[in-house]
Amino acid sequence: MIEATRTLARALADDNRLRALAALSGGELCLCQLVELLGLAPSTVSRHMSELRRAGLVAARKDGRWVHYRLEASGPAAGALDWTLRGLAHDPCVRADARRLARIRRRDPSELCRSQCR
Repeated sequence: MIEATRTLARALADDNRLRALAALSGGELCLCQLVELLGLAPSTVSRHMSELRRAGLVAARKDGRWVHYRLEASGPAAGALDWTLRGLAHDPCVRADARRLARIRRRDPSELCRSQCR
């Protein structure tokens, strides 16, 4: 139980992971959309998402070359996720991310990926 709690706490102790969780509260996103939102390298975002998966906060599905992430928590992780998202709801950075994400969602993910690989 201590190890699971430590893993969960570690996952929540990073601004970019918190931003990713807040973004996923609006629905599933592919890695390239998260890369565009966070402004980080794909490998960095992938590592952040792995940390969130290990903590039981996020699930992933592979669709060809695409990896899609969604919130999926149960037990103690679900309570922590709910508490975290409520706490982030009025954060200025998260609100700015939501506006930016609305624009990102309108773009074709394959176009996003191509532009990131240049």
